[in-house]
Amino acid sequence: MAHAPSPVQNPVSEEAFTADRQRMFDGFVSATTYSIVASVVILGLMYVFLIA
Repeated sequence: MAHAPSPVQNPVSEEAFTADRQRMFDGFVSATTYSIVASVVILGLMYVFLIA
């Protein structure tokens, strides 16, 4: 059975690889920070409306 030829990708330079990893890590840190802030806000609102 014949397979379609896979597209040949150019080798990625070390600088491009490092930049891509840094961009991905920055996105991860941003998402984590927003999640923590949202959790604190929700917990604060729960405290205000349920306990106080």
